[in-house]
Amino acid sequence: DWSSDVCSSDLTDAMNQDAEVTVEYQNQVAIVRLNRPDRLNAWNNKISAGLDAALQQVTEDQAVRSVIITGNGRAFCAGADLSGGGDTFDPDRTRDPDDRSEERTPQFLPIDVTKPVIAAINGPAVGVGATYPLLCDIRIASQSARIGFVFNRIGMLPELGSHSLLPRIVGFSNAAQLLMGGEIIDANTALSMGLVSQVYPDEDLLEQAIALAERLSVAAPVSVAASKRLLWEGLSLSWEEMHNKETPIFNWVAQQPDSVEGVTAFLEKRTANWSMDPSRDLPKELFD
Repeated sequence: DWSSDVCSSDLTDAMNQDAEVTVEYQNQVAIVRLNRPDRLNAWNNKISAGLDAALQQVTEDQAVRSVIITGNGRAFCAGADLSGGGDTFDPDRTRDPDDRSEERTPQFLPIDVTKPVIAAINGPAVGVGATYPLLCDIRIASQSARIGFVFNRIGMLPELGSHSLLPRIVGFSNAAQLLMGGEIIDANTALSMGLVSQVYPDEDLLEQAIALAERLSVAAPVSVAASKRLLWEGLSLSWEEMHNKETPIFNWVAQQPDSVEGVTAFLEKRTANWSMDPSRDLPKELFD
């Protein structure tokens, strides 16, 4: 398994740096970058497929504990690449069959990753560049970030479940303003709305994202994966439904070796040595 060797180095490239999406590893953190800087990382079928592949790769890599998604260059993502013309979003167009809407739609999303995923929004993030980070667990931004759900301004419609997620994140009134009006907001406005949880100087964003990812990496991976799954499922559950869902998962976790290790390490005042891997050891039927 090459992944353990990759992550043991300080910073190692793991995908072709000429690809539309690249992955780098720093300790237990995977840094996934949109990599079309000359087009402000405008979204196309290769970005979409590249993100799918990268996120599947880091999910299966036991050495990775947390994931950062960011953009290469001065933008996070300038939205869909519109250079194809007015029928860019037409699912039935016959031109460029490899870059139609279906091919541009991501299939393996940040919510599917069994580890914390941080969107580090390093500049302009509009269209899908704004909706895709909603699927990340945590969003932070640089001072130069500008975020806009601009779909309605070009006669389209926000996607990726944003009509459900955004009101839960920023409240109904703010979501209505952002989704219906397509207004572009700056980083501090995004912070005041709760769309992002922190804003940093541009030059500090990645360092701060890595520091946050490393803090998240300390906790037991299977417990983190279970909490993540429950958080996302909880968006559509009542308190009673969630309480009933948590109980058998709590009982299962309590019987696992990482639970014993965690309590023992606490009592012995040492760092825990986790042995379980969520992609291998967390039963999917627990959440059914």
